Amino acid sequence: MATVTVLSGPERRRRWASSEKARIVEESLAPGAVVTAVARRHDVHPNLLHHWRRQAKRALEGGQGVKFLPVALTRSVRPGSTAAGSIEIELAGDVRVRVDAAVDEAALGRVLRALGR
Repeated sequence: MATVTVLSGPERRRRWASSEKARIVEESLAPGAVVTAVARRHDVHPNLLHHWRRQAKRALEGGQGVKFLPVALTRSVRPGSTAAGSIEIELAGDVRVRVDAAVDEAALGRVLRALGR
């Protein structure tokens, strides 16, 4: 038996936070993901999910919005690595950027944008 959500009051549409949309779109872009299955899991119409995906693509093409990057977590600490609380960002072309917790976020953003060109 299907579950039905009844919205009462003057607002009839569901509101989705940008973070929720981004998470659902990211899930739908994963290798092997089926848009209809992802939409069903999150109780979203597949057409709406396709619309969000197009919006995300346009935002990326325009240089705006959030970019989804693959992330790999490792448990071991490599010899010669920096102190705890540090991260290493590996970019295309064997470029690595290592930063610790004291990094200036604005400066790091400028460096990553420059390396991405």
